Amino acid sequence: MKKAETWRVEVAYATPRRQEVVEITAPPGTTIEQAIRESGMLERFPEIDLAQHRVGIFGEVARLHDPVHDGDRIEIYRPLLADPKEVRRRRAKTASGRNKPDAGKKRD
Repeated sequence: MKKAETWRVEVAYATPRRQEVVEITAPPGTTIEQAIRESGMLERFPEIDLAQHRVGIFGEVARLHDPVHDGDRIEIYRPLLADPKEVRRRRAKTASGRNKPDAGKKRD
């Protein structure tokens, strides 16, 4: 009798203070959502809402119904708190103010 094939899959989630990676075994055909649920990540981090959080495999955005493969690392991404373009714009504006010839001088 042939042993059923299973794959090793990692599920990862990180907060600013903590990162957790859980390895599970999953049969072929398992979806990303099924693997996340099987990992127990939703119980460890109740703030995860799969309707809101994006997911990916090795840094590439994926969908919950995409199948996993042996050796995959599923990542659950936290929502952005700030728009990266706006943050860069503010940083550039601040930096350009410091580079002006009379920047930093006291005005009377």
